[in-house]
Amino acid sequence: MRGYLECLKKYAQFSGRSQRKEYWMFVLVNAIVAVALTVVETVSRGNAANGGSVLAGLYNLAVLLPALAAGVRRMHDTNHRGWWLFVPIVGLVFACMDGEHGENRFGPDPKAADVNADPSRWVAA
Repeated sequence: MRGYLECLKKYAQFSGRSQRKEYWMFVLVNAIVAVALTVVETVSRGNAANGGSVLAGLYNLAVLLPALAAGVRRMHDTNHRGWWLFVPIVGLVFACMDGEHGENRFGPDPKAADVNADPSRWVAA
């Protein structure tokens, strides 16, 4: 859930890098919310013959910009330009790849920044 919230905080930030876990958690939560909204709307309307869900459509429209920004940052993490996101198979392969270790032309490694950000959270209470 943290990855989803991080992507929403960076609503339209296309610069920088996004680690694989953050990106795929955002995609997973988006899919779950869209399916849940579709189910709620289908149950409330009572007819399953309808072609689509207005609620899920509005939700997808609301998260379109953060989804594009997260995808572009994911491409940056693999040291590729964001335009690769729009090449279907290649974009999927790059999104599944591990990010480049260390700093690249798009910024510092988000995994290294994540580990060094708050060392106190790794200490057992």
